[in-house]
Amino acid sequence: MIVQTTKKSKEQLHKELLQPDVITGSEMLLRSLLLEEVDCVFGYPGGAVLYIYDAMHGNPDFKHLLTRHEQGAIHAADGYARSTGKVGVCIATSGPGATNLVTGIATAYMDSVPLVVITGNVATTVIGTDAFQEADITGITLPITKHSYLVRDVKDLPRVIKEAFHIASTGRRGPVLIDIPKDVSNAAAAFYYPEKVEIRGYHPTVQPNKLQVDKMLEAITEAKRPVILAGGGAVYADASKELLEFVEKTQIPVTTTLLGLGGFPSAHPLWMGMPGMHGTYTANHALQDCDLLIAIGARFDDRVTMKVNGFAPKALKIVHIDVDPAEIGKIVEATIPVVGDIKAVLQLANLKAKKSQSEDWIQHIQEDKRNHPLRYKDSDTELKPQFVIEMIHETTNGDAIVTTDVGQHQMWAAQYYKFNKPRSWITSGGLGTMGFGFPSAIGAQVANPDRLVVSINGDGGMQMCSQELAICAINKIPVKIVVINNQVLGMVRQWQEIIHENRFSHIDLAGSPDFVKLAEAYGVKGLRATNKEEARRMWQEALDTPGPVLVEFFVRRDENVYPMVIAGTTIDQMIMGDSE
Repeated sequence: MIVQTTKKSKEQLHKELLQPDVITGSEMLLRSLLLEEVDCVFGYPGGAVLYIYDAMHGNPDFKHLLTRHEQGAIHAADGYARSTGKVGVCIATSGPGATNLVTGIATAYMDSVPLVVITGNVATTVIGTDAFQEADITGITLPITKHSYLVRDVKDLPRVIKEAFHIASTGRRGPVLIDIPKDVSNAAAAFYYPEKVEIRGYHPTVQPNKLQVDKMLEAITEAKRPVILAGGGAVYADASKELLEFVEKTQIPVTTTLLGLGGFPSAHPLWMGMPGMHGTYTANHALQDCDLLIAIGARFDDRVTMKVNGFAPKALKIVHIDVDPAEIGKIVEATIPVVGDIKAVLQLANLKAKKSQSEDWIQHIQEDKRNHPLRYKDSDTELKPQFVIEMIHETTNGDAIVTTDVGQHQMWAAQYYKFNKPRSWITSGGLGTMGFGFPSAIGAQVANPDRLVVSINGDGGMQMCSQELAICAINKIPVKIVVINNQVLGMVRQWQEIIHENRFSHIDLAGSPDFVKLAEAYGVKGLRATNKEEARRMWQEALDTPGPVLVEFFVRRDENVYPMVIAGTTIDQMIMGDSE
C-alpha cells in the first residue's frame, strides 16, 4: 500500500517536528502537515511547487501519492475526507494546476467536505504581471471556499496552516485554500507551530439553545405523524449513534437524503428510504402527509423538496437542526430553529426524549413499504443495472465503502445498495460531478486499507478520470471498479425521453473504448459480463482477486430510474415506471 510506516513513535516524531529550527517555507509546510497528522497527500508537481516537492525528497515521514491529473488528486482527497472525517489534503502547482482543482473544490464546498487545498503561485515580485503560469486562484475560488489565504511572508505559514485545518474541520466543514508563492516556499525563518487557534469573528455555535431543544421535544409529544429528514450533516457530525438512539426513543420514521445514506441503518424498520426526485414512494408520501417534520443536517436541496411551495404542506411545525445558521430558513421556513452541532443537539435531546404518538402512523408507513417497494422488471435475457447493484450488496453484506460517479448508476446504487454504517457512501451530491467516483474511491481505499472499496461508475464518468487506473496498478490499491455500461449518457437520455418527448440529442457513447482493454493497458485486471451468470462469476472473481479489478457490466440502454418526480411538481406526483 501507499501509506508507508516509520519506526519513530508518534511522540518522538512530534517532538522532532516542533524544534524551532531555521527552515524553508517548504519544510515548514511538510512539518505542519505532519503535526496535523496528515496520513497522505494527493498531488501533482509543477514549477511553482518545486521547492515543496524538493523538500519531500528523502523525507521518510511524509507520504505523497502522485495522481495523473489534479482533478484526480482533489477527488481522492475528498474521498479520503468523507470516508474518515479527517481533513483531506492535495497539492497542485500554479496556473493550470490550480485551475484544474476548481471542480473538485466546488464539489467539496457544495457537500461540506473538509479539505486543505495547497497551491503554488508565481513569486510575490511578479504577482499581477501575467507571469508564466500565473492565475489568481484565491480570486477564482472565492465563492467555493470556506476561506482562503495568499501567504506573502514565510513567517505566517505555520499559523496559516494551523488556521486552515481548524476552519476546514469545524462548524460547517468545507475546503480552505492556501496559495504559496514560489519565493515564500523557498524563504527561510525559525519554525514555530502554534498550539491553538484564535480567529476573530469565527466562533461556530456548537452547543444548542436548550429552550429550542425543549420546544422540539414538546412538539414530538404532540405529533401524530412525525417524520425525520436526516441529511449529510448527521454523517459529517459523526452523530449516527445519537440519531439511532433519538429515533428509537421517539419512534419517529426516518428518511435519509442522498448524502445522508448510511447515517441511519438501512435495515431498521423505521427507515423509509431516500426522498426526492428518485426517492421511495413511502418516503415522499410520508413527507407530504406528516404533521411534524424534523430536518437534521439537511439543507432542503431542490432534488429533495422538488416544488418548494408544495413541500410538506400538512406539517404544522418544522424543526430544522443545523450547525450553519445560514441554512435555516433559506429554503423552507422553520417553526423551531435549532443551531448547533448535530451530535451535541441529539445528545442533549436524548436526555429527555419521549415516545411520540406515532403507532398508527408507523402502521400506515409499514403498509406503504409493503405495497410500494422499489421494484423493476427483471430479465433472463438482458442484464439489468438494478440486479447488478443488488448483487454487489448481497456479496458485500452492505459493509463495503461504495463510491459512485453521477447519473443513473448513482441513483440505482442509492436505491438498491443498503448501508449498515456511516461514511460508507461517497458520492457527489450538490454539484453532481462526473469523474468523481473513481478517484474518490482511491482516496477512500488509501484511508481504509483494510476495507473493501467498490467504485460504481457509468461509462461516461469513467472516461473523465480513467487515467487514475495507473496509480491503482502501480501502488496496488485494491479498489473494485464497476462500470455500468449502457453506451449512452443515461440520465440525460431519460430526461430527453420523458421531458423532451424522445428528442435524443448528442448522448450516444457507443464509440467508447473497450474498458477491459483500457484497464489491462494500465496493468489492472479487466473483466466483462453481459448476463446474470457472467455477472455473478466475474464479480466473484473480482472479489477474490487481491489487487485492483475493473468489471464492465453491459446493461440495457433504455433502462430508466424509477420512481421519478419531474421538476415543477410535488414529490408525491411520482412516475412509478413500467413496474407499477
